Amino acid sequence: MAYLSRTAPLSEDGQRRISAAIKRAEAATSGEIVCVLARASSDYMSTTTAWSALIALIAPWFLIALTNLSVREIFLAQIILFVVLFLILSESALQPYLIPRRARRAQAHRAAMEQFMIRGMARKKNRASILIFVSLAEHYARIVADDGIAAKVDQTVWQDAIDALLECMPYGEIAEGFVIAVDKCGKVLADHFPPEPGGEDQLPDRIYLI
Repeated sequence: MAYLSRTAPLSEDGQRRISAAIKRAEAATSGEIVCVLARASSDYMSTTTAWSALIALIAPWFLIALTNLSVREIFLAQIILFVVLFLILSESALQPYLIPRRARRAQAHRAAMEQFMIRGMARKKNRASILIFVSLAEHYARIVADDGIAAKVDQTVWQDAIDALLECMPYGEIAEGFVIAVDKCGKVLADHFPPEPGGEDQLPDRIYLI
């Protein structure tokens, strides 16, 4: 899972390619496309704390049964174990997997909806904006369509674009996945929302990294 490193998950060249794809797609439609790439949909600190505390609470029973440590020594070992586990788990790429898959997906879905609101997706009068959202830690991709396009296009129509994102993700080809997804979404928008005379680009043609 190298793409979860602390380095930028997307190069500047990759960001430029995605911006160019957005501009190209929006040239053929009055709709708008916004892309968001998240390292993770949550910092999962509460889960990390809970697991560290649980293991630290269980450990003394084994120390009592298997060692001759004093109560003070066991208490100290318990504190050290909690701190070490917390530091390890809070820095680990496995952190999201400390909670069930369904909960991870729910967190990612919530983050996608929040980004839809934060990025001003409902500003367009024709309500034809779409958000392409990817969260790397959860291996999650979703396309959120505003009311105007959602009323005309079934959610399943976006599946090809979502599949492209998910297929490229494990190989570090994040930019390529976004470019393919933007192209596919742009064609759908162009079919239902052709360009309007004097229409203006109201949202930035870029990808947001969070």
